[in-house]
Amino acid sequence: MKMGKWTEFASAGFAVVFSIALSGSNAHAWGGAELQKRAQQTFGTLPTEVPNQDNPITDAKINLGRKLYYETKLSKAGDISCNSCHDLTRFGVDGEPTSPGHKGQRGARNSPTVYNAALHFVQFWDGRAANVEEQAKGPILNPVEMAMPSEGTVVSRLAKDREYRELFVKAFPGVKKPITYNNVARAIGAFERRLVTPSRFDAYLAGDTKALSRAERKGLKTFMDTGCIACHNGSAIGGGMYQKLGLVRPFETKDHGRADVTKAAADEKVFKVPALRNIAETAPYFHDGSVKTLDEAVRLMAAHQLGKDLKDKEVQSIVTFLQALTGKIDTAYIAPQ
Repeated sequence: MKMGKWTEFASAGFAVVFSIALSGSNAHAWGGAELQKRAQQTFGTLPTEVPNQDNPITDAKINLGRKLYYETKLSKAGDISCNSCHDLTRFGVDGEPTSPGHKGQRGARNSPTVYNAALHFVQFWDGRAANVEEQAKGPILNPVEMAMPSEGTVVSRLAKDREYRELFVKAFPGVKKPITYNNVARAIGAFERRLVTPSRFDAYLAGDTKALSRAERKGLKTFMDTGCIACHNGSAIGGGMYQKLGLVRPFETKDHGRADVTKAAADEKVFKVPALRNIAETAPYFHDGSVKTLDEAVRLMAAHQLGKDLKDKEVQSIVTFLQALTGKIDTAYIAPQ
């Protein structure tokens, strides 16, 4: 049987976990310095921005992208913006299982946070967009979400606004027709590429062992020893691979996941692994927003993805660590201007 992409990613992830386990299987072998070194190797460093060589970040582009992010003119009825579902003052989410769109319609999937999203290897739960620029194009034309009828309608509406005409010229100098649908996405993408949220965990990774409490460090160790880092690794602490939901124990869902995109049987119930930064602030959880609490999410993931039934104290220890991943929002950067 041909190996699907998610299997390749899973194999790579578990190889990392098993190699680490072999080098430190004794639960008491990890001292403070060793745990910190292990974490540094697993998660790396959070950048201040996520560059894209095809869309260089400039101040003018960011200023335009910020304005467009809050712009309700991008929706058919003029009542929905990017921020409606991805509220930047609420860690990039709206707190709903699924978000209300055009005329109150709701899609089938939870709206994930935009913070740190540019770090992910693909966008959307099913990975159908390669980057945040491509992702920005989707909701605007989606009939359930913002419901604009065409790219031309978007361009025409923005071109009637003098301020937008000036902002597009500044953001895309020397271009004969700067107001294009692609440039709308490039501007929003440039703005999102600096939506990163450093936390106390990053100070810990940078060398400050006291940045995390003893309970949080214990939770980090539990998180790593349990095997969560098979999927939740890298600077975003996830978002770097696909994985089948119900890898070890079946998980009931009517959502076909990535198979809706690829039409491949191997991708049935396969989703992009969510990143865990700010996870304590972005409930509800999972692709359908069906899980209300972080405790439940941890317990279910351990059972279905790792085949482990965690004790209450283990769940709470992991949750304690995850709460330390809540980062700092740059309120000046996100403020509408």
